[in-house]
Amino acid sequence: MRALLIAGAMSLAFTLFLTPLFIRLFKKLGWGQFIRDDGPKSHHSKRGTATMGGIIIILGAVISYFSAMWIAGEHIPASPLLVLFMMVGLGFVGFIDDFLKTRNQRSLGLGGWAKVGGQVVVSAAFAVLSIQFPNTHGQTPATTSVSLLRDLPIDFLKLGTYIGIAVFIIWICLIVTATSNGVNVADGLDGLATGASILAIGSFIVIGFWQSNQSCVNGADVADLYKCYDVRDPLDLAIVAAAIVGGLIGFLWWNTSPAKIFLGDTGSLGIGGALAALAILSHTELLLVLIGGLFVIEAGSVIVQRAYFKVTRGKRIFLMSPIHHHFELKGWAEVTVVVRFWIIGGLLVAAGVGTFYLEWLTRTP
Repeated sequence: MRALLIAGAMSLAFTLFLTPLFIRLFKKLGWGQFIRDDGPKSHHSKRGTATMGGIIIILGAVISYFSAMWIAGEHIPASPLLVLFMMVGLGFVGFIDDFLKTRNQRSLGLGGWAKVGGQVVVSAAFAVLSIQFPNTHGQTPATTSVSLLRDLPIDFLKLGTYIGIAVFIIWICLIVTATSNGVNVADGLDGLATGASILAIGSFIVIGFWQSNQSCVNGADVADLYKCYDVRDPLDLAIVAAAIVGGLIGFLWWNTSPAKIFLGDTGSLGIGGALAALAILSHTELLLVLIGGLFVIEAGSVIVQRAYFKVTRGKRIFLMSPIHHHFELKGWAEVTVVVRFWIIGGLLVAAGVGTFYLEWLTRTP
């Protein structure tokens, strides 16, 4: 518990007090946001605002996590390191995309397939590493089973060792790519993705803490073993989640409207990767449909818009996608869209955490 509080507080202080220094540095380096000409006209005033703010959040989370574990005298296990690996890896893919945009002064950095390729490489490496490093109880950070609130009977290894591992890697790549792109799509208004990510990643502080208290290895009452969770390092997942959330909260102070700095793809891809990793390692990846429900809606609006446009040869469902731009063009103020989307995201997170707890409460032998 001490490490969790230290990690969150240090990360918050890092981003809250040091972001202005990074803003000045990024502007000096010429890392300013490029705004598409076909976007909402109200966004054109944001051209040149410092971007790549994800660097600050990632640095804050990494430094704070390791510092908190050192101060608390705790051993660092594999699971939180994998979350940080995913966050840094996808953040680097996003950084390349952001850097190319700022250097070339255009809205396209990496090509679509190049960006997906980078996400797949990082995701595949994460998948392979996640089923290594068994602890003394034989638990690996992830399992090859599909998980909702805990592992389901669907185990990819039943297909055979090599085929099963290959399908498992593909499965992880799909989850990570979908989640990181969902957060990326939501990062279109000041503070929208940052605030929604605080709520979504914050839920894994609660989930990790509860799984630790109800661990099959060291927490559950013998009479309730049928309710326990076979998850490796759940408390450490809560600690790294707290470090990320603390960094996001401090960053939101400067990212809220009118934003002084943007996440950039560095931040949105890195945060999305961390969110996916937390779900996978806590054995709740399918629960992301609820916990990350706002990101599902945002990405889904883009998919539906493009499909409908192609099928109808030019007609549109929304005035503009992602869906937050639709409401902007209908006359909603930017801050109104952001706050209302936060409310929707918060309700979906509450539904996800509530479903998680309800399953434990009603579980029978």
